[in-house]
Amino acid sequence: MRFDMHCHTKEGSLDGKIPLRDYVLRLKILGYDGMLITDHNSYKAYRQYIRNTEDEAFQNFTILKGVEYDTSDGGHILVIMPSDVNSPLLEMRGMPVSLLIETVHAFHGILGPAHPAGEKYLSILNSKYYHKNPDVLKKFDFIETYNSCITEEANEKAAELAEKYHLPGTGGSDSHKLDCVGLAYTEFDRPIKSESDLIECIKSSPTLESGGSHYPGTSRDHLGIIYDFMLRLYYVYDRVGNRRRYAERVKAFEEMLEKYPNLYHRIRRLTFVENIQQFFYRRDWEKIRSWLDNNLFAGMGDEEPVSDTDPEAEEEKPIDINANAS
Repeated sequence: MRFDMHCHTKEGSLDGKIPLRDYVLRLKILGYDGMLITDHNSYKAYRQYIRNTEDEAFQNFTILKGVEYDTSDGGHILVIMPSDVNSPLLEMRGMPVSLLIETVHAFHGILGPAHPAGEKYLSILNSKYYHKNPDVLKKFDFIETYNSCITEEANEKAAELAEKYHLPGTGGSDSHKLDCVGLAYTEFDRPIKSESDLIECIKSSPTLESGGSHYPGTSRDHLGIIYDFMLRLYYVYDRVGNRRRYAERVKAFEEMLEKYPNLYHRIRRLTFVENIQQFFYRRDWEKIRSWLDNNLFAGMGDEEPVSDTDPEAEEEKPIDINANAS
């Protein structure tokens, strides 16, 4: 099955110009079997699809839910969650990449850096976080190795990373305009009908066939040196946007812990709490810790966490994501 694994729509991305319906029709003409919607911090287009599944345009074509998440320190990350997991937190930009990795894996989702060797502020290899923590790439589940909107050199670098870290590589057009749709692809050797199918396939595949062709109509191609100035403006917009969504992220985080109480021990084991120090943008960490204990973790279990270095520790069991708070 051939998929476009990086798709932006008018419904879900501020810079998207293609209605989802038109996107699907174009991919069908090009012989694609499916697409992964990866709007910026948004599932709006997927929700519209769910409301209109009977539309003839959507028949005999697989439309999957993903997101391109804007981290506070590691660029853009593609995230795919299991079919039965709904996480509003992923529609609120600004988590540090370390916290995003642990959140996604706690729910048995997968993630990988989008255009990892692409533009400054947008790509993990050009982030300060990566230069301080290069082994973070080991924690990803895949790497986008072909993106139609970046240079061939950048795509070659991404492919080298996938080979170095033994991760499957995906291809996506990253299209925001109709003439870019379907310029990149990922081939799967089995039927993919749901997000869970996709996750299982990527996890079990050492390599994936992917590729495509460069799109000559990117903003950098048209604007040249002015584009560098626009990237700086984006950086300011991104910083401001991250902080403005602070209260909403806190609320979503609370709701996540209430809905999935079994996450508590995973949070303790994976040093989730330490990463929240960055997440909350506050200086007084002791006050933050006290607030968490009194408001988020109260009544959620007092057992001591099992040490990750304890040779006698029992093997960690998967979290029951369907567990409800009592």
